[in-house]
Amino acid sequence: MHPAFSVIFLTTLIGAGQGLFLALYTGQVYAFFHLLSAQADRGFYAGGSLIALSLLVGGLIASFFHLGHPERAWRSAAKWRTSWLSREVIVLPAFMGMVLLYGAAHWLDWNPPLLTIGTLTLNATMVFGVLGTVLCFILFICTAMIYACLKFLREWHSPLTVANYLLLGCASGFTLATAYSAYTAPDLMGFYGKWAIIITLLAMASRIASLLRNSKLKPKSTLQTAIGVRHNKIVQIAQGFMGGSFNTREFFHGKGVALLRSVKWIFLLMVFVLPLLLLAGGLSTSAAVLLSTAFLVQYAGLLFERWFFFAQANHPQNLYYQAIA
Repeated sequence: MHPAFSVIFLTTLIGAGQGLFLALYTGQVYAFFHLLSAQADRGFYAGGSLIALSLLVGGLIASFFHLGHPERAWRSAAKWRTSWLSREVIVLPAFMGMVLLYGAAHWLDWNPPLLTIGTLTLNATMVFGVLGTVLCFILFICTAMIYACLKFLREWHSPLTVANYLLLGCASGFTLATAYSAYTAPDLMGFYGKWAIIITLLAMASRIASLLRNSKLKPKSTLQTAIGVRHNKIVQIAQGFMGGSFNTREFFHGKGVALLRSVKWIFLLMVFVLPLLLLAGGLSTSAAVLLSTAFLVQYAGLLFERWFFFAQANHPQNLYYQAIA
């Protein structure tokens, strides 16, 4: 498939925003159950929510560059009963609204206690966090299922697609939370950093599993079945017209095997290996610069990873349109 940079930025930006929100709320949940000795102030959660919301808005803006008629974007929500894209269009602004409410409640200190059980006090921001977490996971599923539901694109049609979107988003979000806490709440840096390492390792295992799975896929169609001719030896020398078309532009990336292989090793290095080393070094030396670099490197690597994700999917129509002249 042809990787559209608008969709690449959409999925990576909202994934990082989702992961950051989950990281913030995870810290609050730990504090709620008295599992964290360090307590973050309301400014920490409000500032983190603002960063998460900024990433989500950036992803939403990027998505408009993929539309031929942006003024008709509202119509994309009409098929919510059958379309995962429509569901994503509905859930994304709902999640953004909940992140805004969560951050605003912290900033304005609008946090009335709702229920007290022993030493545990359930307040308003905890409830907003629960609702936001539910919407966050639904959004991960909707975004991933846009691709995983396509049976004819076998590289995508796998539960690993959903797992990768979830884990890669959380990995980038927790890495960003680690860098953010290094500047605003140093006592929480170790907590977020350990989770960032754990989730990054899980994401690496899941992504490598998908690479291994896809490398073993064997085409179900052949050139013979694509054109309906059963001759044993068929060689295509042209696609039937002189120039490109929608089919050749949108369903094939036009790059060679060597480039695909290079991009694969680049994203494996930048998404997993380098961030893990930078996180370990930053946590051991309490160096905020290393932790910030870990996020920047990981996010840049995710751009390569998402490009590879789209490019690796081999549309069956490419059997027919595999040569221009």
